[in-house]
Amino acid sequence: MAEIFTVALIWSTIRLSTPLILAALGGLFSERSGVINIALEGMMLAGAFTAAAVTYAAGNPFVGLVAGMLAGMLIAAIHAVACIRYKADQVVTGTAINILMIGMPAFLSGAFFLSSGSTPQIARENLIPWTPIVIAFALVPLSWYVLYKTPFGLRLRSVGENPEAADAAGVRVERMRYAGVLLSGALAGIGGAYLSIGQSSLFTRNMTSGRGFIALAALIFGKWRPFQTLLACLLFGFTEAISIQMQGVVKLPSGEDIPVQFIQMVPYVLTIIVLAGLIGSSRPPQALGIPYQKEK
Repeated sequence: MAEIFTVALIWSTIRLSTPLILAALGGLFSERSGVINIALEGMMLAGAFTAAAVTYAAGNPFVGLVAGMLAGMLIAAIHAVACIRYKADQVVTGTAINILMIGMPAFLSGAFFLSSGSTPQIARENLIPWTPIVIAFALVPLSWYVLYKTPFGLRLRSVGENPEAADAAGVRVERMRYAGVLLSGALAGIGGAYLSIGQSSLFTRNMTSGRGFIALAALIFGKWRPFQTLLACLLFGFTEAISIQMQGVVKLPSGEDIPVQFIQMVPYVLTIIVLAGLIGSSRPPQALGIPYQKEK
């Protein structure tokens, strides 16, 4: 076991948790406003592809990071308009966006770079392995402060709990929900950008590998609160780090290595357990998933 629990495991946990923290905090703002955000995966894919493409073209990772954030916001705007303006089913809309973003980056990559599998390799000096990590961990206390200590946070939470009462108090319900969803897109876009220009040096097809859904599970596990969500993301990051460390180290009683596929299943199995509610009940915002129709 000493070969598994090392300092490298701690660093790996932090590194693997970073995109989850960013996406989960994004989902926190959206769902606290009352809009279910299944589309975190698609927003992360948009951010990952755009950041890699722009960083390669501009030679500046910070331009790529901002571009990835804006791409996430663009996808979030589509989700927001469909769900808030046109009252579309929020789960169906989010699922449709995720399906769209599985194919769209591959199509654009083929058009721009003549390769639908991946974008070109980005030079090592144009990668930012630390900046998104600092942003992610700094955003946790900042998100707590915004949600619980500012008028904006109070209004955002009120439209997610009781939009009728918030409207009667003069809060613009639709405006606050748009703000929550756009914030979720910005943060998920940064999380995706970290995957392509922080952890890796290019975008590969479907490189998020379900991290948007794991972030959503962490948000539920964390009961829609910033610090609890951070701990949940660290737990998921730790299980993924452990699964990587275990490869080639842990063996069956017969002396053979455990098949890699079984080890790689660990984070996803934990996600299923969390979503199945075996770790305890979580109370979502009362108006979550319910479109608001203003009385005339």
